[in-house]
Formats: sequence, structure tokens, C-alpha cells
Amino acid sequence: MNRNETFIGGREAEVLFMDADFKVVRPGDFVRCAVTGQPIPLDQLRYWSVERQEAYASPEIALQRHLQLMKEGGE
Repeated sequence: MNRNETFIGGREAEVLFMDADFKVVRPGDFVRCAVTGQPIPLDQLRYWSVERQEAYASPEIALQRHLQLMKEGGE
């Protein structure tokens, strides 16, 4: 599946984001992007924040979130 395809079916996983990896706490097939709500299949999960425990669908979205929080004084 590529990024432009809609993810259909499956269960949402609960994960613990660590510095270089993540640990699945509750099994599932995907997590949701903290900004867009887009489902991200676990095998395609590459971007997250350890501090905020949030997943991001792309590096651009991760940067967008970082800049938003800086503007709000959250970082």
C-alpha cells in the first residue's frame, strides 16, 4: 500500500514511541496521525515524537506540528 491509498479495515494499535523504535502495547494494524487523523499502517510508521507520544504520516506533517507547538509556546 502506498501513502495515497486509503487504509481500510484492521484494528488501531497502541504503541509506545521510543528514541529509535516503537513498542506495540496493544496489537493492531495501524496508528493514527496526530495531525491529520490519517491511519498509518505499522509497517509504514517512520515519524513520531517521543516527548508527545504522537505519530505523524510524513516528515512534513511532523515539522508542521513542531512549528505549531513552538508558536503556541509548547516547546
